[in-house]
Amino acid sequence: MRAVAVVGASLAGVETARALREQGFDGRLTVVGDEDRLPYDRPPLSKEYLLGKAETDDLALLDGDDEDRLGIDWRLGVRATGLDLRRRAVELADGTEITADAVVVATGAAPNRLPGTAGLEGVHVLRSLTDADALRADLAAGSPRVAVIGGSFIGAEIASACSVLGLETTVVEALDTPMEPVLGPRVARVAAGLHGDNGVRLLRGVPVSGIRGIGRVTGVDLADGTVVPADVVVMGIGAKPATAWLEGSGLELDDGVVCDTGLLTAAGGVAAVGDVARLRGADGTSTRPEHWTAAAQQPAVAAANLLAGTALQEYRRAPYFWSDQYGVRLQFAGRAAPGDEVRVVEGALEEYAFAAVYERDGAVTAAAAMDRPRSFTRLRRGIGRAAAPV
Repeated sequence: MRAVAVVGASLAGVETARALREQGFDGRLTVVGDEDRLPYDRPPLSKEYLLGKAETDDLALLDGDDEDRLGIDWRLGVRATGLDLRRRAVELADGTEITADAVVVATGAAPNRLPGTAGLEGVHVLRSLTDADALRADLAAGSPRVAVIGGSFIGAEIASACSVLGLETTVVEALDTPMEPVLGPRVARVAAGLHGDNGVRLLRGVPVSGIRGIGRVTGVDLADGTVVPADVVVMGIGAKPATAWLEGSGLELDDGVVCDTGLLTAAGGVAAVGDVARLRGADGTSTRPEHWTAAAQQPAVAAANLLAGTALQEYRRAPYFWSDQYGVRLQFAGRAAPGDEVRVVEGALEEYAFAAVYERDGAVTAAAAMDRPRSFTRLRRGIGRAAAPV
């Protein structure tokens, strides 16, 4: 193999480049990114960066030594528009193309937006550094009233940052309990309590029906007739995999790029990693892990299999994520399901300081903790050893 093209210059793309070099690939390595900047870490955007406690240089994923060692041919500020599978050619928006022996799709996901919000000032999503800069500027303009649509992890982190900034903040969540599908009802209720205990209003069980404002946002309409006045609105309503550029390429797309548990697609020489990758197991079930750890760990498996020309390794990690909210670190690993029993092994839920396991038929399926990192690490190891390939 003489040339590899990685499409996507965020964490998954960078770690793919790193893994290829570490595993002995010494050919041409091209990384394409639609942002006109070197790769940076995204989790701090909704936390330290939004609060002004971190700046652009603090987010860099590579230092000078990394750049020298990796020897990457960067193609930044240009978007991939297509993939010719037969020729292994990545087509770019500037009319050029990159041919390679192997292609890694690492284009991540794009945030969902409510219809009718395009061009309306004061309405934000948070995925990129550009998004974060625009939101940070709006939050610093006087004392704006903030409405966060979606009680997801990123929504909760943004609300937490707004609370620290002393801003009047409302979180609107369509579910009765935010994050219940992931955390289960008992732990999700505890996490939801953080909002009210920190002066943030939580409106739940009512979907958004529209956004008010002409030129600039003035409020959020809810389905029950409630109007939430807002000078700044942030949408944290999930993300969709960035696969539009692959339509018609011949790759199987199904809410992501479908690949096997070794991150390889059915088209030889093409892999997918990170938020864009949908891993399908031998039994036909599939999942698309959307967490920082998956984007950091999957590339080593994908690189090994690409270089070998076959799936010698499987990605067998249990899902893991963390979220910093209101001065509390929430950690979760595994897969909880309805009916799982939550057993607290340390601390107390109501004190926002605990470690707990989820159990089903006598087996541990997941673990959660708030401000109990050591205990959580021990519990997580047990889950990881039993993880299924997908």
